[in-house]
Amino acid sequence: MDPDVVLAAFDEQIRRRPGSGDDGVEERDAHVVRTLSSGWGGVTWSDLDDAVADAVIAAQVARFAQEGRPWEWKYYSYDTPADLPARLAAAGLAAEQPEMLLVAEISELDLDVAPPDGVQVVVVRDAHGVADLVCVHDEVFGGDHAHVGRSVLAGLAREPATSAAVVAVAEGQPVSAGRVEFHHDTDFASIWGGGTLPQWRGRGVFRALVAHRAALAAELGFRYLQVDASPSSRPILRRLGFVELATTIPFTHPGRP
Repeated sequence: MDPDVVLAAFDEQIRRRPGSGDDGVEERDAHVVRTLSSGWGGVTWSDLDDAVADAVIAAQVARFAQEGRPWEWKYYSYDTPADLPARLAAAGLAAEQPEMLLVAEISELDLDVAPPDGVQVVVVRDAHGVADLVCVHDEVFGGDHAHVGRSVLAGLAREPATSAAVVAVAEGQPVSAGRVEFHHDTDFASIWGGGTLPQWRGRGVFRALVAHRAALAAELGFRYLQVDASPSSRPILRRLGFVELATTIPFTHPGRP
């Protein structure tokens, strides 16, 4: 896998063509691409220089103020100008924890990964499975992830499906869960979540969930699997064969002037 070639494909196919989601719209200006849906709103791609950066950022703040809700500017380490993070901060956006953009060629991954003894990986197919996923996410990550459940259900109902999810079950209880998004008409599927209850970490559950989601993407013909990796998942994903392409930082805004 050539990282430069794959990054260029990711930039063109995913960042510049994010789609509108299940209930939203995609908006384009000369220098940015935005997505607005019930679950998420923000800037996914930008092409800025010193002459226009501040004005374009101000225009996005004004645009999302019309929506009256929080939004995000998805910054990547290769975005220009070089001081874009400082300009975003000056405009009132707050940097969240950096994540690593990792990509693997699915054909190079080992998909024959069994979960540890006593654990079964179940593909989510209905509202009951989605409820298990939301329960795990709420406990592992904190907060209310009901919107994630609604998004997964909507994605499952589409034809073709735009999302899927898997849950690891032990002793009749969900102990880990993650989802996968299918970006049709691109080379990429992306995985999200992958949260595991503390007492089940370090046993291979996370790795099994990655393999199962990769297999779901492979069945649909996707070439690459992408993830925004946290520091805790990064070493596991690298051992599985994922390659670092960039750093990404969500810059968030409360949506009010």
